[in-house]
Amino acid sequence: MGIFFNSKGPYADYCETVSDPYFVDKSMLIQELIPALGKKNRFFCITRPRRFGKSVMANMVAAFFGKSVDSSSLFAQLEIAGHEKYREHLNQHNVIYIDFSRMPENCDSYQSYINRIQNGLKEDLIQEYPDITLDPAKAVWDNLQQLFEKKGEKFIFVMDEWDAIFHKSFVRNEEKEKFLEFLRNLLKGQVYAELAYMTGVLPIAKYSSGSELNMFLEYDMATRKKFSEYFGFLDTEVDVLFKIYEQKTEKPEITREELCNWYDGYCTATGKRLYNPRSVVCALTDNELSNYWTSSGPYDEIFYYIRNNIKDIRKDLAFMAAGERIGIMLQGYAALETELETKNQIYSAMVVYGLLTYQDGAVFIPNKELMDKYNELLITNDSLGYIHRLAKVSEKMLAATLSGDTEAMVDILKFAHDTESPILTYSNETELSAVVNLVYLAARDRYRVEREDKAGEGFVDFIFYPERRDDAGIILELKVDSTPDEAIRQIRNKGYLLRFQGKLAEKEKYRGRILAVGISYDKKTKIHSCKIEVLRAAV
Repeated sequence: MGIFFNSKGPYADYCETVSDPYFVDKSMLIQELIPALGKKNRFFCITRPRRFGKSVMANMVAAFFGKSVDSSSLFAQLEIAGHEKYREHLNQHNVIYIDFSRMPENCDSYQSYINRIQNGLKEDLIQEYPDITLDPAKAVWDNLQQLFEKKGEKFIFVMDEWDAIFHKSFVRNEEKEKFLEFLRNLLKGQVYAELAYMTGVLPIAKYSSGSELNMFLEYDMATRKKFSEYFGFLDTEVDVLFKIYEQKTEKPEITREELCNWYDGYCTATGKRLYNPRSVVCALTDNELSNYWTSSGPYDEIFYYIRNNIKDIRKDLAFMAAGERIGIMLQGYAALETELETKNQIYSAMVVYGLLTYQDGAVFIPNKELMDKYNELLITNDSLGYIHRLAKVSEKMLAATLSGDTEAMVDILKFAHDTESPILTYSNETELSAVVNLVYLAARDRYRVEREDKAGEGFVDFIFYPERRDDAGIILELKVDSTPDEAIRQIRNKGYLLRFQGKLAEKEKYRGRILAVGISYDKKTKIHSCKIEVLRAAV
C-alpha cells in the first residue's frame, strides 16, 4: 500500500461521500468500465466543468477495483452490487491512483512536480514487491513492465484532474510537451495497463495536437452521450434529494422550483437536464440558496474568455442576460486560451468550463447562479461600452417604475436608444426585451426575474417576483408598433396575475402590490411609451 499504488485514500474519500445525507448513487458508471478491462479501447478521458463530480467518480472507481481495502460493505448498498460481474471485479485489481492537482511542498518547477509522481510511484512499487529487483534509476514504465513480465501483474490507472499542471504559471510550453510524453510512455501500447480512467476539465486535444494520447476515447458533457448521466444531478435525482431535505430540515426555506431556478439548466448530449451537484448539496445542507459554485471565482473568470473580442461578444451578452440563446458551431477542442478570438472559440471554451450551457446548436446562461455573475460583469466592467452604460442606469429605472414615474422611464429608454447600441433597431420584441432587461438589471438584486414565463392563458415577457414581501411584484409586457395600453390589456385579459398566486404561494400567499407595466416602441416615430397600472393593492 502506498501513496499512489493501491492507496487507501480513494476509499476513505468515497466513504465520506456515501455517508452524506444528500448522496446520489452513480455507481453504475462502473458497469461501463468492466467490459473494457484488457480490451483495445480501454482508455477513457472524461471531461467536465469543475465541481461536477469528477473526483467523486474517480474515488469510486479506485475504491471499487482496488485491492487496498475490502469495500464490499460500502458497495453492497449501491446499484452496482446487482451487476453480474460485481463479485468478480470488486477489490480484485491493482490500482494506480494519481491526483494530478496535488503539488509537492513549495513547488515552483515542473521537474519538482513530476519527480514527486515518478519517484513516489517507484517507491510504492519497490515496497510492495520486495521479491522483485526493481531499479529506482529506471523509468516507471520499465519497472511496471518488469512486474508484468515476472509476475503477470496488470494495473488499472485512475487519474484525476489530468490537466491541472497546465494551469500553473511555472510550466513552460516545452514542459507541457514533456508531460504529454510522460503520459504516453506510461500508458500507450503498454500491456500492463489493464484500464485507464482519466478526468479533467479540458479535452486532451486542447493540448495534444499529435498522436501522444490518441488511444484515449474522450467524453465531454455537450457532445458525447456516453457517461452523461453520471456527472451532475438529474431532475429525478434532485426530486429525491429534495424530499430528504423536507424530511430532515426543521424549517425548510427552499422550494423545489427555486432549486431548479438557481442550479438547473445544464444539458447533456442526450437532452437531459443537469443540476450543478455541488450547489444543490450545499444549498440543501445550509437550507439557503446562494452562489456556491461561482463564489470561488470573481466575474473576471467570465471576462477572461471574452476579453479578446468584446466588440462582437457584448451584443450577445445583452441577449443572453435577457434569457435568449445564441447559435454557434460548438468546437469541443477550442484553441488555446491565448488564441480565443472568434465567437465560436470563445463560447466553446465557456461551455467546457461550465460558464455557458449548450443545447440544439445554441449557447445560453443556464441558471440564476451563473446569471448573477453575468449581471455583475455587465454592471461592473466599463470595457463593455454601451452595454455597461445601460446596465448602470438600471437602479434609476427600477426606482422610477416602483414610484410610477413613467416620464423618467421614457427618458431612460430614450437614453438607451441614443447610445451607439447596434441592438436598438427594435426590428422585433426580442431586441426590445434585451434592452429592457439591461435597464432593469439592478432589479435582480431584489427580484427573481423570469422571461417568457407561462402565466394564465399566455406567455408574459417579464415577471419580477419580489424577494422581500414589502416590494411590489411587477408584470412587464413589451410591444413594438403598438401601445402600452395594449400591453396592459394583454396582462389583464390573459390572467398573468395568476402566476403570483402559483409561485409565491409555495412559501406563503403573496399579498403585496402588483404592478402591470406596459412598454412600447414606435419604429416610425422612434418614441417609447410607458404605462403603469396597479393590478392589486397591498393587503
